[in-house]
Amino acid sequence: VVGNPLLLAPPSKVLPVFAELMTGGNPRFFMPLDIVYSLFHYAYGFSLAFLTGFSLGVIIGWFRLADRISYPTVELIRPIPPIAWIPIAILLLKLTHTAAAFIIFIGAFFPVLLNTQHGVKSVEKRHVEAAMTLGAVKSLVLMRKVIIPASMPSVITGVRVGSGIAWMCVVAAELFGVAPYGLGYQIEMARLYHSPEIVIAYMLAIGILGLLLDRGYRLIENRLLAWRVGLVAT
Repeated sequence: VVGNPLLLAPPSKVLPVFAELMTGGNPRFFMPLDIVYSLFHYAYGFSLAFLTGFSLGVIIGWFRLADRISYPTVELIRPIPPIAWIPIAILLLKLTHTAAAFIIFIGAFFPVLLNTQHGVKSVEKRHVEAAMTLGAVKSLVLMRKVIIPASMPSVITGVRVGSGIAWMCVVAAELFGVAPYGLGYQIEMARLYHSPEIVIAYMLAIGILGLLLDRGYRLIENRLLAWRVGLVAT
């Protein structure tokens, strides 16, 4: 199979093709442009997922009534795979960047929401009582000074998990044609052109970018949670 140009291209062929795609040597494919589109889709969908998931996670984690009310809806929608929403996204939003962002939002929203909720619920009662004794009696002050900082390790975990899922959803959404640009879209185009070396080159780009994104979030984690150095392995 390996070495058959119609089935699976060898590394010796993929690497030169990768360089060609990055430098504009192929008239049909230009990888830097596809990277820009995919990162745009990722940023669009994941930023919405983070803002919404973090905000609702804090509310649901802090207020028991909100938790009880939201639980059935969250657990009803959460098991539905993001890919299953693609037909609805295309029907409602057509082949647009917003449609791709919607799929990414669905994939990243729940990890951020549930980890934030767990982090808020896990704040020790004695820390809250100590803060109130020191004068943090207003809910907003208590939230800003105690609850959110104490729940940050769980929030960061949700961000990293959600980011990984969001990046996979970027490729899936583009692969299914939700957006006519991007790394996933070009994988499908390369398949139609019977060019496995281009398919693998784009897969390599997806893996490299996914690694860089996670590395970026790890750096943010180490900066925000510097107080944990020496307590746990990083």
